[in-house]
Formats: sequence, structure tokens, C-alpha cells
Amino acid sequence: MEIDGQCHCGNVRYTATVDPHNASACHCTDCQRISGSAFRTTIRLPESDFHITGETKTYKKIAASGNERALVFCPICGTQMLGMPTGDGPKRISLRLGTSNQRAQLPPQRQIWCNSAMPWVEDLADVPKSLTQD
Repeated sequence: MEIDGQCHCGNVRYTATVDPHNASACHCTDCQRISGSAFRTTIRLPESDFHITGETKTYKKIAASGNERALVFCPICGTQMLGMPTGDGPKRISLRLGTSNQRAQLPPQRQIWCNSAMPWVEDLADVPKSLTQD
């Protein structure tokens, strides 16, 4: 599937070819803290299937596995774009699905790090809803 997207301010844009079966929701504490949310949705793809334009910044962190990960974001608006391993060789990136114009067509196919999931995440069906912000 061909997708495209951008950061909030439009400084960073991308196109990619993705397999919708690779979409996931991550409940790890790093994703919670970095995204400021209860979980983050991503889609994994080979770096060769991704093309990005615009100036980006990179923050490097050590993952739970002990491996170094590069987190790429827009230096103007701060939108997180992707994460990927550092080092040489071909890489699989984790593209942040909230930045994709086709995000509604890419529902998570699996959930990971569920031991860190907020206990209320699955209980939102009965929470009152508003179509826009009141």
C-alpha cells in the first residue's frame, strides 16, 4: 500500500510502501512517555521503502533490549516521525502512524508490550464521546 504523510507543520514529508499487516500498537513505557499518550501506533517497513524530505532531528535512546535506537522528529513542531536502529546495514523503521494521511486505513493488527498497558485502555467504549472539542 502506498502512503504519504507529514509532520504537523509540514516541514517534514514522506512517502512509503507499507504492508498493512505490519501495523501495531505499542504499550511500552517509552512509547507512553515519548508520545505523551497511553500507547503509540506504528507500522514497520524496510528503510528502502521509505523516502523522507525536510530537515529532521534525531534523539538516540537505549531500548529495553540494550540496542541503540534513533528517534527522528521535526525540529520545528516536534512531531515524532519514526524510530529505527542505529549502525550499519539495512534497517526496518517504525513509522509513527499518526503522521500518515492514510492512518484510518491502517488499524493495528497486534499489540505489543501489553504488560505496560494502562488498565483503562480497553474500557473506553462507555466513556462519553463528543464529535469535536467542547
